[in-house]
Amino acid sequence: MNTNRLQHYRSWRGRRSQAKLAVILMFVFSLISIWSFSDGLTASGGSDPGVLSPTDPALVLARPSEPMTPAVEKQSGEKAKKDTCVQCHREMGDELAAPVTAMQHDIHYQRGLSCADCHGGDPTEEDMDRAMDPRRGFVGRPTPQDIPRFCGKCHSNAEFMKKYNPRLRVDQEAEYYTSIHGKRLVQGDRKVATCISCHGYHGIRAVSDPQAPVYPTNVARTCGRCHANAGYMRSYSIPHDQLEKWQASVHAEALLKKNDLSAPTCNDCHGNHGAVPPGVTSVANVCGACHTRQAELFRKSPHKPAFDEMGLGECLVCHGNHEIHHPSDEMLGVGDQATCVACHSEGEPAYQAAQTMRQMIDQMVRELNQAEALVDRAARAGMEVSRAKFELNDAHDKLINARVVIHTFSVDELQKVVTPGIDTAKKAHRMGVEALNELQFRRKGLAASLVVIFLAVIGLYLKIRQIERPGA
Repeated sequence: MNTNRLQHYRSWRGRRSQAKLAVILMFVFSLISIWSFSDGLTASGGSDPGVLSPTDPALVLARPSEPMTPAVEKQSGEKAKKDTCVQCHREMGDELAAPVTAMQHDIHYQRGLSCADCHGGDPTEEDMDRAMDPRRGFVGRPTPQDIPRFCGKCHSNAEFMKKYNPRLRVDQEAEYYTSIHGKRLVQGDRKVATCISCHGYHGIRAVSDPQAPVYPTNVARTCGRCHANAGYMRSYSIPHDQLEKWQASVHAEALLKKNDLSAPTCNDCHGNHGAVPPGVTSVANVCGACHTRQAELFRKSPHKPAFDEMGLGECLVCHGNHEIHHPSDEMLGVGDQATCVACHSEGEPAYQAAQTMRQMIDQMVRELNQAEALVDRAARAGMEVSRAKFELNDAHDKLINARVVIHTFSVDELQKVVTPGIDTAKKAHRMGVEALNELQFRRKGLAASLVVIFLAVIGLYLKIRQIERPGA
């Protein structure tokens, strides 16, 4: 009976092993078949119609890292159109080939535009005279007076520009004619800046390109090509040191050294296409575009009506225009570097107010420095001072606010923000003192503990000696 069962069990295990082997072999053969089939598709050029292969033209053209092909060289299943402009200029070499070389980085070229899109003519003609026939719209080198309209035929056409960049403004040409440059151009001045003076030509880069002459970090040098040239500007009787002064300013430091692209350069204050010198009535609005709270406080100050009556530019009286330095407490008060004494003399109420406000700021700074030194000392000793540092940060914020409120030129208004700031600094100072007192308490406790432990060790030692003594 047992023998039959054993034989039946062995037969069952054999069939089970054969079934497993069959399943494994079927799985392996299926993989081989799939692999062979995919190789056959690759070799024969077949592919899934819903999937793009890595070499599919549609995928290649969609890669953003590769520049767009210009319109005259695009391949769409047909023979590429001829562009005799590019062919001839490239073959002639030297300076005549320069436009073709420069166009490689041109934003227009990258968007599919070529020579004839700006200069007109017929780029498919082999004959030079026919290709550059004015009757076919050809324009060679436009005069300075023609350049704004030359660029504006596209850039002022909203319908046309939507095909390339729907967000781009289409009022640059109209705005240009409101600028001092545009007005002088209409009057016949051929030296003034036009589109190509700032953007260049044949190699016009996108505004977002760091190598573009109108990129924020390059704007000042671009304007300076004319405005920093003493000989070029002589006939206009205006200063030519703006670039040098701006480069020494806090704005240039932020833009060029800290790479803060929000820091102002020429066009942020003067405008770009509608560039005009900011007058007395607009300079505060220009500064207030960034320094909003200071401008708001100044408009409510007693200086506002006085400056308006005297025709003074609000911000620039104290801060200057191009060479704006870091503001400091030294500008306030009656010291040698104070701007207040330029207008106010000793004995005047305003003179006394300036002196008082400076004393208030100095007291706040003094209290804050003392508290900061004490808290730092406690922190270096390993004490927990996070709450005290929080109070210090709050006091720093209140000091910054106090320096802004100075623009009210009111002792009472300044007192409202200085007093809480001093109280906060004193609170942080008390916390620092408490932390140092706690440190001394811990040190004394540790010393007492060490004395007790030392005496206990001595007593234990003497007791052991007593026990080990013979006859004890």
